[in-house]
Parts: sequence; C-alpha cells; structure tokens
Amino acid sequence: MIQRFIVKGNERIEPTTVISYLPMQLGETIDPAKLDAGEKALFRTQLFSNVTLDLESNGDLVINVVENPIINRVLFEGNSSIKEDKLKDEVSVRPRGIFTSAKAQSDVGRIVELYRRAGRISAEVTPQIVELPQKRVDLIFKIDEGPKSGVLRVNFLGNKAFADNDLRDVVVTEQSHWYKFFSSNANYDPDRLEYDKEQLRKYYRNRGFYDFRVASAVAELSPDKNGFVITYTLEEGPEYKFGKIDVQTDLKKLDKNVLLSLIPLRRGDLYQDERIEQSTDALTFAAGSAGFAFVDVRPRYTPNRAKGTVDVTFDVKEGPRVYVDRVDIVGNTRTLDYVIRREMNVSEGDAYNRVLVDRSKNQIKSLGYFKDVEITETPGSAPDRTGLQVKVTEQPTGELSFSAGYSSVDQLVIDLGITERNFRGRGEDVRARVSVGSIRQQVDLSFTEPRFLGRDLAAGIDSYYYKYDLTQYSAYKQQTLGSGIRLNFPLSLSSRGSLNYTIREDDVQVDPAFCDTTQIVVSTSLCDQRGNFLTSLIGYGFRLDRRNDGINPTRGYYIQMNQDFAGLGGDVKYVSTTADGGWYYGFNKTFILSVTGQAGDIEAWGGDHVRINNRFYKGGNTFRGFQTAGIGPRDLSLSSNGQNNSALGGKVYAIGSVELTIPTFLPEQYGIRAALFSDFGTEGLLDARDKRTIDLTTGLTQRNPLIRDDLGLRASAGLSIYWKSPMGPIKFDFSQILKKEDYDRTETFKFSTSTRF
Repeated sequence: MIQRFIVKGNERIEPTTVISYLPMQLGETIDPAKLDAGEKALFRTQLFSNVTLDLESNGDLVINVVENPIINRVLFEGNSSIKEDKLKDEVSVRPRGIFTSAKAQSDVGRIVELYRRAGRISAEVTPQIVELPQKRVDLIFKIDEGPKSGVLRVNFLGNKAFADNDLRDVVVTEQSHWYKFFSSNANYDPDRLEYDKEQLRKYYRNRGFYDFRVASAVAELSPDKNGFVITYTLEEGPEYKFGKIDVQTDLKKLDKNVLLSLIPLRRGDLYQDERIEQSTDALTFAAGSAGFAFVDVRPRYTPNRAKGTVDVTFDVKEGPRVYVDRVDIVGNTRTLDYVIRREMNVSEGDAYNRVLVDRSKNQIKSLGYFKDVEITETPGSAPDRTGLQVKVTEQPTGELSFSAGYSSVDQLVIDLGITERNFRGRGEDVRARVSVGSIRQQVDLSFTEPRFLGRDLAAGIDSYYYKYDLTQYSAYKQQTLGSGIRLNFPLSLSSRGSLNYTIREDDVQVDPAFCDTTQIVVSTSLCDQRGNFLTSLIGYGFRLDRRNDGINPTRGYYIQMNQDFAGLGGDVKYVSTTADGGWYYGFNKTFILSVTGQAGDIEAWGGDHVRINNRFYKGGNTFRGFQTAGIGPRDLSLSSNGQNNSALGGKVYAIGSVELTIPTFLPEQYGIRAALFSDFGTEGLLDARDKRTIDLTTGLTQRNPLIRDDLGLRASAGLSIYWKSPMGPIKFDFSQILKKEDYDRTETFKFSTSTRF
C-alpha cells in the first residue's frame, strides 16, 4: 500500500505536477502491473526521457524521472535549394517546446519528403543536439541535399496510335534540359507519376480507346545517379465507337425521348469519356429543370469488342435529399479562398449535386494553379447534411519564356516573355513580352481579371508598341503605340462573346524616293498614306467552338466573327468585319479531312478612305504558295533594289483551304506527319483614290494604269510536312501554283520553325 510519494530527478517540473499524472493515489494497493501503467502514463506526457517507479518496504513510492530538455533554437545547416523559412514551416518542433527523439526523427522524415518533392531523392538529414545550461538544447538539422534528380528520359512502350513526342506533351513530367532551369516538372517526383497515369488515361479514353490502361510506370535511377529514366508501359487496345445509346428512368415527369434528344451522342461517333460527361451534365440539368434537384444519373457501359462499339445506357433516378452544410478550402498556401470558391457550382445551403461537384473540380483544375484538386464529402451537422472539403496542391504559375525562330515570313525572331497567371494569388493574369526580329520589334503588356465584378466576365487591358519594317513587301514602315480594354464572357457552354475598345497612334513612313516631287508624275497609292493618324475603335466578337479537341481536332466545327467600328474620335473612320471557321472529320487516325475558311471586309465612312496600314495582306502563312503580301493590289511603278515591293493591300479577301492528312509510313516515334492541301481565294478592291497619279506640271489626276487590282481567283496545291522535333515544331510547305495573276509574288517552298523553353 502506498504511504507516500517521493519524486527524484526533477529540475523544472514541480513534484505535485509529476504526481498528478500518475493513475494511482495514496492508500492504494498496487502490483507490478499498476507500476508499469504508471511509468507509461508519465512517458505519454513526453516530459521525460526516462521514468522508473519503485515501491519500498515502508510504503514509499519513489518516482525517478529524467526530464526532456527544452528546445532553445531550431537550426538548419547545409540547405541552399530550400529556404530556411520553408523548412521551419515543415517541422513540428519549435523553440521553447519539449525535445524528444521521436519528434526529431519525425521531422527528419518531413524534411526528406520535402526534398524528395523538390527532386532531390538522395537528400540526407541528421539531427544533432547541443546541450546548454538549465536543461536546454539547440536542435540542429544537418542537411546533405545531394544532387538534383532530374528526368533523363521519358519513354513509352506499347504505344502505336500516338507518337512518343505527342504523349510527352500529355504527361506533366518533363525531360531535364539545360534550358529548363525554371521548370519544377523537370525533376523526379514519384507522386507525379500517378498524376501522369491519369492524364494518359484521359487522353486515350477521349480518343476512342475504351480498354486503355497503364500497365506500369517505372522509374529507374541511372548508374551514375544523375537522373531517372521513366518508362510507361501502355496497353492501348482497339479503337471503339459508340454503339446503342439509351436512357432508362422511372421518373414519370421525365420523357425518355426528350432525354435522348438532349444527349450529344450518336451511334458511330468515336468513343470519348468527355462526351459521356457532357451527356450526364445535360441529363442532370434537364431533370433539374423538371423539378428533380436530387437526380442521380449513372452511365452503364456494355463494350462489344467484336464490333468495336460501346453501348451506353444512362440510368436516371431520384437520389437522396442531401444539402451542402459547409465548404472548406484547404491546401491553398498562396491562392486566396475566394478565387477557388467562385469556381464552385455549389455553395452552403444548396442541394448536393454530384455532377455540379465534379464540374467544380474540373473548373478549379482548369485554372492551372494547382497540381492536384480533390473534393471529398465530410460529415454534416445532420443526417441530410454534408460538408465538402476542397483540397488543393499549389504549383508554380509564373513562367519566364525564351523563344527563337526563323521562317521565310518573319525571318529571325527572338522573344522574351514573363507571365504570371495567378498574380498575388488573386487569379489575375499579368504578361510582358519583348520581341525583336528582322522585320518587327514589339513590346506587349497585358493584365486580365478573369472574374470582373465577381461575375463570369474576363476583363483586361493591353498596351503595346510595334515597329514594322515592311519595305520588302509594301515599301513603307510603321510605328504603332496603343492601348485597349476588352471583355470576354460566355454565351453558352460552347460559345463566347467579346467586347473591346482600342486607341492607337500609327506613324506611317514611306521611302522619299517614291514621292520625289522632282518627278513629273507621282503615284498617290503610297504618298497619301504618310503621317501620324489616331485611331479610336470599338469592336465585338462571337465564337462558337464545338470541336472535340482545341489543338488537334478530329471532329466538329468552329465559327468566329469580329467587327470593329473606328471613328469614335480620332482621325480614322472605317468598319472592319472578319470571319473564319473550320470543319473537321476524321475517317481514322491517319486520314483527317479539314475544311477551313476566312473572309474579311473593311469600308471607310464619313468621307474617309481606308489607309494602307489598315488593309488586309494575305499570303505566306495565310495562303500557301504565295509570299507574304503576295496576292492583292500592287503598284508596279514602285520598286527598289530591283524588286517590286509595292503591295497595297486589299479591302476584301476570301480564302478557303482543304487539307487531308495522309500516312507517312514512318514510325510514330519520329513525330512526322504529312498533309495534302489546296488553298484558294482572292483579295483586292481598292478605293478609286488609291489608284491615281498626279501630274505635277498640270496638277491633274488620272487613273494609274500600273496599279493592278484584279479581284481574280488564286489557287495552289501541295504537300505540308510537320515534324515535332526535340527543339520544337518544324513545318515544310511544297506548293504548286494552280491559278494566279501575273503580278503576284509566289514561292514553291517555305519552312518555319520555332521553339519555346
């Protein structure tokens, strides 16, 4: 029986405090099991590094303790790639806290994990303590960061439908190169491999490969330990198309035939997961419009591998009534809460809707601010309530880009740009770019607020300075200083509208030799264009995009139209209208037919005329087989350096293009594809005053016969070869002219290349 408690070895902690932690009292009879329980109770306080309990024959319970020291300072040595502030935030130990070996070892694991995610797999951390008076210690984490574990190569095995270069653009992990010193994805991160596997699955499943799976993702450290070789083993399976599409529902207010008509799927279309999601959304909103806020739409799949089809049946049922209790945002260390919340389609008090939650997740991911986004349900305050936790993982959103390119159109061009897509964590987009080339020099600054006034309305402001030397095409130079504001807003799920206002000053300079007043006759086609002109214009636009892929479409179409009105003040008055569109149909992965077109018209008003720098110039990249500004009106009386460089531009143009991709019979890994094309169109229709000459002896004007403005048909056909080289895309165009005017400037071969890093 305990007669008295005696505490020994304590220095800072009062005896009564030590005794209070014991699960026993005076007068209590104890045995070895109770003594063991008492020792464990004192150890659990983490105040002591050693504890023993001894019951003497006279009833004294002697408690021998060795106190854990107090942490005086937490120091880091050897860290250079990760700042000390970030390390302090990661560890759990703090000054004036209790030191335990378990806590120190736990923090070692945290620091190693932090370095691992930064691409330093071989980092080592050793905790050391320096004993100080009064039972205090300095805790020092000695860090050997080791070399950065880059990614030497990203390989793919089993891929036949898509080239390695195409798949490298799909995964987030990048191969390490000397010019990617700003990229955080060019180092090895095991967690990133799982994300890459999901990206590959989405890519294939949205291109008809229903059975696709990633069999394995293996990272092998090179023998010299300077990086990893990552290999994804893929099982593509056959390509599928949609088979029978059906809807099953027991809800009496919903008409099955109406629901079927709302599904954007048709038998024979290429299988795509995205189309299933769109169909689920359409049915959910249709049911919601009919009064079913808690509808549950689940697709059922029945693959027919012999026919290469997937039958899809949508089961539409009324789900349980559950409301959103609260929405918590976690993991956002930089991005402000409201930037994430405004992408949520559900908020506190709303009826829970799985489709809206999934759409919210996709919208948050599409911001591009986060490496990963997860939305999970948490227990609510009542059985019919649920909470939502939105967990995000931040990723770098700034970019310093450098690009260099050469083409027969722009010649040598070097770009330097700085972009921040999440400025101040508010979701704002800030960009600055400087471009220097043989023909043009420009500086661009832009700022975009994606949710102006808290609405789904993107607002932006742009300022720019351009300097063009167009003497080899049109015998004039131009300097432009301008600024503008713009608004962009959704009209539907696949269409957007825009408004813009621009004010700019153009300085047009013409070679004095072309306007030499010592000549008897001087053409006004260029000389009247000289001087400074202020343009103030307002415009609007519309775009409908129903392509299955915005970069490499195989089905669908898009239409775009823009119109600008100049004359709200300033010196220039005109109305400019442009439109373009395209239609795509893929017979298979090799043969893809595309038909695209573009047209434009610009007309002056209020007694003004359309100036040379506001007209349209087509050719080069916009009309293969013809040089830049190679078609359209031309003044044959003007030339320099033995070349006719007097393109005058047109007020009207219309150009169409038909292109069919064809097999190259080369391995997909080379990233080479080819296409047959035919371009056709016209440009011209100058104002009458731009076709005159002035007789300086008489002052009379007359039509200049050397100004040719024939609104005739031009046409070309040829072969385009695209190579996705390691340093960037390269394009070769081989053209044959089918129809032209005798004054057009043509070219049979053109190549262009550029790279961005």
